[in-house]
Amino acid sequence: MTSRHAHDDTRWGFGPACGPAGPHDHAAPSTPVPESSDLPQTLDTAVTALTELKDATVSFTVEPDPESVTAARHFAVSRLIEWGAPELADDVGLVVSELVTNALRHSGGTSRGRSGDDVHREGVYDDPADPLGSAPSAIRLRLTREPPWLLCGILDASRSAPRRREPDYIAETGRGLHLVESFSERWGWRALPQGKVVWALFRSS
Repeated sequence: MTSRHAHDDTRWGFGPACGPAGPHDHAAPSTPVPESSDLPQTLDTAVTALTELKDATVSFTVEPDPESVTAARHFAVSRLIEWGAPELADDVGLVVSELVTNALRHSGGTSRGRSGDDVHREGVYDDPADPLGSAPSAIRLRLTREPPWLLCGILDASRSAPRRREPDYIAETGRGLHLVESFSERWGWRALPQGKVVWALFRSS
């Protein structure tokens, strides 16, 4: 599965862009996406850093209300501007909106604590050994950057695989993962002891 942004770059060793390995290019309605496997070592390490709040990863706590989608998108876009990568704002903002919406819809959609910039120094919200803060249905947005790459992840308390449906271009919903696939270099998901992370990789120009 190759996105519209195919590149080959060895900075993080990610190589050609593709989605999670598995025979789901022509998935039937509501087909679970296989868990990402055989990732390049540097990408695997980056996903681990994302979940454990290493390497200057920043985190945002998603509140259980529809306005959280907008708040999460604004958080991501403001970080991109701070990091000098405003050209990624549209793509990352769209993908963050889709992934947060999916997490709120399918994971129970509640969160303990406050929204805002819960950076790694605030361990009460972001304990590396407890990435969801012991909140039964917490949702976190995480961002980490190693130019020219940006890695985005949504952590939630559900271990169920994301489900991919054939898009209905008339319906208002059901196109989320297709949009994630189209606007990122590569994406996937990983099971965690207390849930999962769905991640997406972007490359700045």
